[in-house]
Amino acid sequence: MSQASIEPGPNASLERYVIPNLRNACRTLKLLRGHPGGLKASEIARLLGIPVTTTMRITATLQIEGLVQKADGRFGLGPALIHLGNAALAGTDIRKLALPLLEKLTLLTSETSHLAIPCNERSLVIAVHDSPHPLRAASPAGFLADLHCSATGKIFLSYIYSGQFATFHEAQPPYRHTAHTLTKRADLEREIELTQRRGYSIDNEECHTGVRCVAAPIFSSNGKVVAAIGVTAATVRMPEKRIAEVAAKVRAIAAEASRLLGYSETE
Repeated sequence: MSQASIEPGPNASLERYVIPNLRNACRTLKLLRGHPGGLKASEIARLLGIPVTTTMRITATLQIEGLVQKADGRFGLGPALIHLGNAALAGTDIRKLALPLLEKLTLLTSETSHLAIPCNERSLVIAVHDSPHPLRAASPAGFLADLHCSATGKIFLSYIYSGQFATFHEAQPPYRHTAHTLTKRADLEREIELTQRRGYSIDNEECHTGVRCVAAPIFSSNGKVVAAIGVTAATVRMPEKRIAEVAAKVRAIAAEASRLLGYSETE
């Protein structure tokens, strides 16, 4: 979705205190997040609509602080962000609440479980509990997944962004990660409807070939989806005939997390 589709938030009154180039530095970091191969200073300047000279000063400052790194003339996110991200994740209340539930879910399924929250129209994994199997198929904490192909992302797409899906699809054409990735609007709209109807979502080798994931929504006390919990496994350990069994366990743990947040289905 474009920035124009985002309504002013509670920080709108702070606009008069904004430092323009500090904001541009923040915009630079957010832009680089979506370009793992890095960007040249001229590309950053063009995409953000700021002068190249300003971009060079910003990237030089960020590089000194370890927030970006430069290789082959291209800038990418720097190692200092890992420590900042880990500190932010550690302070997330819902993460603390969910950690024992992730352990329980892994015990129930013998597969890797994970917790994700919506973040800038993507799905951010904030906690993972590894499977006891030596060969594990899962993304680490801090991983940002696309909404259209990840199980937790489909939960957010179905419960948070469903009303804005047309704008979302037009502004950010879905990327085909594997031969199974759904990219057509009609297919994704059917997936949203199916996810809402059954109460869980499936990543059927749509992010990574040979990997399957099931996720369910976590509701807050006001009835809104604030997170998603899921299980990831190799397809050989989670064949299609096992999906319903795993989904039931994921939904049960998600419901338990929702109750701990004060959600009641009777309300």
